[in-house]
Amino acid sequence: MFRRREPVPFAFLAEAERFRSNVTPPPRRRASFGEMAGRWLLGLTLVAGLVGALIVGTPALSTPSGTPAQQSQASQGR
Repeated sequence: MFRRREPVPFAFLAEAERFRSNVTPPPRRRASFGEMAGRWLLGLTLVAGLVGALIVGTPALSTPSGTPAQQSQASQGR
């Protein structure tokens, strides 16, 4: 960061980004067993839904390779 050359009326505001507090925040509260189980269940449900959609949608995206492609009668010149 560059330093200002002209004087600033409130120099402590210009230097505020370097300020470090000596007050430590309180420790984070640990999640309860129910909250952890709920998060795992939600994640598992989302993953299962994506995998299920992929499994159900895959046959619709694939083209059958055993049957020849159908052509309309107009394209055959009849």
